[in-house]
Amino acid sequence: MTKITSFDLTPFYRNTVGMDRLFDRITQQIDAAANAGNYPPYNIERVAENLYDIVIAVAGFGEDEVTVEVEANQLTVRGEKVPQDPAPEYLHRGLAFRDFERKFTLAEHMEVIKAEVKNGLLLIQLERVIPEEKKPRKIAISYQQ
Repeated sequence: MTKITSFDLTPFYRNTVGMDRLFDRITQQIDAAANAGNYPPYNIERVAENLYDIVIAVAGFGEDEVTVEVEANQLTVRGEKVPQDPAPEYLHRGLAFRDFERKFTLAEHMEVIKAEVKNGLLLIQLERVIPEEKKPRKIAISYQQ
């Protein structure tokens, strides 16, 4: 896999004001994606205009082994496998039960609605809830004589 360590967003600076933090975040995400593994597999689905689902394969992880946290627009999902005592004697081990940490950067006003595991899949439902003061509004124009 080719590792991308930088991305030139200079052309976008010509037409924007105050977007430098967004461009920094995009560059950080590109770098993080280049360094992230692919375990566990996951999907991100757009269900409706402001509804999203993240589905992560967590088969084999118990209730106390998976955590979901949101802090400062960062969604973190962790799986920490508790060792079995006594450890099983595997004749073949094809299932990966290794610890993981997967992070997702959330846009402003994204809220986690719920998280549930069904059939070995962790479903995290998110919704963009835009406050009234942030919604588009018409500005009255005054005309002077």
